[in-house]
Amino acid sequence: MAKVGKIVILGRPNVGKSTLFNRLCKQRRALVSREPGMTRDRLYGVVEWRGKHYKIIDTGGMMPGEKDLIASEIYRHAQMAIKEASHLLYVIDGQQDLMPVDEELVSLLRQTGKPISIAVNKVDLPQHLSRTTPFYQLGIENLFGISAEHGLGLDELLDHFAEVIPEAVEESSGNITQVAIIGRPNVGKSTLLNRLVKEERSIVSALPGTTRDAIDAEFHLEKDTFRLIDTAGIRRKTKTKALAEKLSVIVAQKHLKASDIALFLLDASERISALDARIGGYAHESGRSVILVVNKWDTVKKDPNATVEYVKYLRGRLKYLDYAPVIFLSALTGRHVVKLGPLMAEVARERLLRVGIEKLEKFVEEVDWDRVSTPKKSKGQVHRITQADVTPPTFFLHTGGGAKLHFSFERFVKNRLREHFRFLGAPIIVRAKRGR
Repeated sequence: MAKVGKIVILGRPNVGKSTLFNRLCKQRRALVSREPGMTRDRLYGVVEWRGKHYKIIDTGGMMPGEKDLIASEIYRHAQMAIKEASHLLYVIDGQQDLMPVDEELVSLLRQTGKPISIAVNKVDLPQHLSRTTPFYQLGIENLFGISAEHGLGLDELLDHFAEVIPEAVEESSGNITQVAIIGRPNVGKSTLLNRLVKEERSIVSALPGTTRDAIDAEFHLEKDTFRLIDTAGIRRKTKTKALAEKLSVIVAQKHLKASDIALFLLDASERISALDARIGGYAHESGRSVILVVNKWDTVKKDPNATVEYVKYLRGRLKYLDYAPVIFLSALTGRHVVKLGPLMAEVARERLLRVGIEKLEKFVEEVDWDRVSTPKKSKGQVHRITQADVTPPTFFLHTGGGAKLHFSFERFVKNRLREHFRFLGAPIIVRAKRGR
């Protein structure tokens, strides 16, 4: 494996680091707002330039000496990114004077011994390039005037990277299963991500709303590769007042829809709330496969039947997720987390299961269709069933009746399909198709 070229974007808050990250990745990965401190965790992307590829890492705004918990964690995570970097890109606001904090941070970066370039951002017109002159005081030779918002000056910056950074991007072998970690705030999503990848990728804090961007990391299990996406905690609309929180919820729902599997985390130490039920509804309606992860199981006083009783309680509260397997674990201590990977692999396979025509013909012959409890006028003769799609498994029911199935008949067909073919964790879609 060739050495991986990694560019880390650094700087104090609100200088345009995330705008630059999005521009270089050619996608809106990082949340962007005038509100400072939007980025907190490390975000990873890939930049392509003239046929070469590099990894790029966005970091939160660095403020050395801050004692606030989140600010200090942002600073610590930036330092972690620096350790794995092959090149440091320090971003400065070109519409402001040189700040003492910029001088302090660049001095600290010099001590790492790693090559540094400076991007003087917000130089929005070519005639404004003179704004870069005062920043040469920092003693960094490779200094570029850019506009991350408008793309000005990025060609020169990328040409510089092509000259000084070894190309290499680790390519994952085979297909990657996208897994969104969802749930309300403070159920342990970031702790679980860190535990699975055995690395501090997400900032963990008791403060709700700590995670804002969707943080992704790859998790490898023998032949299977998963891209885990730690989403922001989904809150009730009345509770999301700050712009950052509103954007985070929107991004969380977007990543859920783009995933293959949803790990829906629940806090074992608290009762299942109306918000939990709503989030479960989002997962079900999105068509994703779902695994119900009961976290913090180590905090519950248990008797021999505790898991059985909790599953009954869970099924009663989240009836529409009756197809989702349940796993009990503790992300904090690591107890039973090792069981989650094989379960994810199994659910990923079941989501892609395609049933052969002969098996479906035998299925139609073996099912006792007279057991269906539907109004007489809604009953129709089932001629055959065909599978139209996977992800999620979708079936056409060829009947002599109308084009719409009675809900009880649809439920009956889904239950029989699960009995015969399982489809663990996957929602099954059944549609009527009149005629043979």
